[in-house]
Amino acid sequence: MNQFRFRLRQQLTPGIRVLIISNVIIFIIGMLIPQFNRYMIIFGGLVPELFINKFFLWQPVTYMFLHGGLMHIFFNMFALWMFGTELERQWGTPFFLKFYFISGVGAGILSAVIQPASTIPIIGASGAIYGILLGFAIMYPNRIVYLNFLIPIKVKYFVMIFAVIELLASMGSAGIQDGVAHITHLSGMLFGYLYLLWHQHRNKKGTRKKIGFIWKSKTRDFTKKPSRDTRNAEEKELDDLMDRIAAKGYESLHEEEKIRLLELSGKYKKNKQ
Repeated sequence: MNQFRFRLRQQLTPGIRVLIISNVIIFIIGMLIPQFNRYMIIFGGLVPELFINKFFLWQPVTYMFLHGGLMHIFFNMFALWMFGTELERQWGTPFFLKFYFISGVGAGILSAVIQPASTIPIIGASGAIYGILLGFAIMYPNRIVYLNFLIPIKVKYFVMIFAVIELLASMGSAGIQDGVAHITHLSGMLFGYLYLLWHQHRNKKGTRKKIGFIWKSKTRDFTKKPSRDTRNAEEKELDDLMDRIAAKGYESLHEEEKIRLLELSGKYKKNKQ
């Protein structure tokens, strides 16, 4: 129960479903109509020179729905599903989508500001995806994922490694010397973090509510530990809920059980690592 379960059979959350379907439909249209795809990349991709000088203000949004190849969209959508599904369930769809677009749009704008004369289109959801990675590492720092599907590593170190790689790769030729917008990736992390920090600051006087950030609210007592019997019983209850999700899916839980799951998951983080 201590390792992160990747359950392909579980249902997609509403926000993830809309994002994946939208990206896939646009990608298929581009594959079927190459000439139209070229126009989409020029006018829908983020071209810093056009955004800054020609005021193509829609580009920081539309660039997130365009991809340069099958592997590009596959890995972006796979990461969105893998790391975004649980965030959406924890935060709720409205907040998750807001976080996703703030990370992606912010990443695009900052990339254009840093390289305003560039005429190279930036495309892909990677800026928003890197924001999702950062958000997941903040929420579940000790979860275990597998680097290259082989090496077990905690999420916090996994994200740190990616951040360092992107930082080093961004040093030179405006961060796109290898055809990858490394500055956009780093900017997605930055805007994701700043938005979470701002939201936490705005709500610091209240309880954590359903968002459940790992930052501790001043109005809650986190120092009082449950007794051993209570802890054992609650950990068993959490294990039973997770087993039922693994067998029958998240929707098999009643509303009260879903609320209880969130409560216990935040209380006993080791069960989710």
